[in-house]
Amino acid sequence: MSAAASTAAIAAEPQYPANRWLIAGVVGMAAFMEVLDISIANVSLSHIAGSLSASQDEATWVLTSYLVANAIVLPISGWFSQVLGRKRFFIISIVLFSVASLLCGLAPSLSWLIVFRVLQGIGGGGLQPVSQAILADSFPRAQRGMAFAIYGVAVVFAPAIGPTLGGYITDHASWHWIFLLNVPVGVLLLILAGALVKDTAAYEAARRAKMADGFRVDYVGFALLALGLGCLQIMLDKGQQNDWFDSSFIIAMTVIAVSCLGALACWEPFQKHPIMDLRLFRFSNFALANLLMFMLGFVLLGSTLLIPQFVQSVLGYTSTLAGLVISPGGFAIVLMMPIVGFLSNKIEARWLIMFGLVLVSASMFHLASFNLNVTFDQLVVARIFQTLGLAFLFIPITNVAYIGVPADKTDQVSALINLARNIGGSVGISLVTTWLARRAQFHQNVLVENITPYNAQYHGVIESLTTHFAQMGAGLEAARQQAQAVIYQQVASQAQIMSFLDDFWLLGVVLVCLIPLIFFVGSSKDADVPEGAGH
Repeated sequence: MSAAASTAAIAAEPQYPANRWLIAGVVGMAAFMEVLDISIANVSLSHIAGSLSASQDEATWVLTSYLVANAIVLPISGWFSQVLGRKRFFIISIVLFSVASLLCGLAPSLSWLIVFRVLQGIGGGGLQPVSQAILADSFPRAQRGMAFAIYGVAVVFAPAIGPTLGGYITDHASWHWIFLLNVPVGVLLLILAGALVKDTAAYEAARRAKMADGFRVDYVGFALLALGLGCLQIMLDKGQQNDWFDSSFIIAMTVIAVSCLGALACWEPFQKHPIMDLRLFRFSNFALANLLMFMLGFVLLGSTLLIPQFVQSVLGYTSTLAGLVISPGGFAIVLMMPIVGFLSNKIEARWLIMFGLVLVSASMFHLASFNLNVTFDQLVVARIFQTLGLAFLFIPITNVAYIGVPADKTDQVSALINLARNIGGSVGISLVTTWLARRAQFHQNVLVENITPYNAQYHGVIESLTTHFAQMGAGLEAARQQAQAVIYQQVASQAQIMSFLDDFWLLGVVLVCLIPLIFFVGSSKDADVPEGAGH
């Protein structure tokens, strides 16, 4: 019997591990640990900068370096899995991530911390997609919804809890421990993964057959991918800080990113063993799932950034209170994911996605209706409302991505769908930050136009405030200057809150525009391949 026939025979009778729920817990924890490190250091940058004698701007490279390395490894993790074997690559990723975390915690300078964060990002980049691929192969289609619920809790809850957890650890211990805590978790995961995770017979047979068929390394594809995604991530992360295209550095990053990724899109479809299989986008469900997952990352990380900034800069909340506004939404996702996992086996994925889009867009419009009188409880309820909708998006979108895709492409599917979510998050953070700054300036300019001596209302307010400050003991000229300062402060405050509300409204509009796409998503009950071939 030929290698191809043998592979087909094994794939026709899939064998699912009896301990698959334990495996789901292990890979879910690995994904959680990796995603958590994307956001856990955000609130600790000032402490890191002070401890390592660096500026705040220099310290932001602690975040950028991790994201760049992560973005490069994510899409090629499927290729590494096929070359090394999925279990072997998973364990190597855990080891590298854990060792790099230890080195980050012990870093003697900012330069070394950035180098170790790059290593941590390389190790972590393989954990998300490989974890998802292991779940896809370990569970029959009827149980995939619940399995992806465990994974969904990890990758959606982690960004929500990261800043709060990072702030607490930094305040009560040291910033070093936000990295050092990964080490014992990594050791535990290494032991459990070694004992529980195994490559399926079908997967291993397909991998060996492919390796025996003259497998070659796609060096050109790898170089284009690494340079293109690296420059794209730097451009997104540093764009607003460098005033976007007024900066020659950002222009250079953009040109390199567009050129390399464009060349990659032309090169990869014609390679026998591509570093990233872009031919998967010929499957309409997979292509739509990537677009929807990109927007899920866009809204999830964009709103997770906006809400704490809103309550701190506009309402004057402390960092702890801002974290308490966000955290209940994360716990709501934890409770909701298993329910959505159960529903995904009963209801068409496309209808669950539509419900999620309607719910999240409604929550964004609700946030856009707030004013300075909004209470803490109202903010918490609004965040929970939003995250309930997000729970209805992650699992169904992930399920749709695998419909009709051949069995030996599971790793590539996981890699590309996770890349879409991560890049979407980076784009979301960049755009909402830029939109926030531009809209604040716009609203301030509009409001200032009405502050003239010829405006009777303005004149009345100035006179009233001047009289008030004069009665408090200030001289006439000093009282008038104090009155003008109060009015300017009110203008700036109003412009700021209006810019936040514009951002929330924009996110709501973007989600509403996605709803018509759901009608192009195929039925989750109609796979192009039989059940056995889908794993």
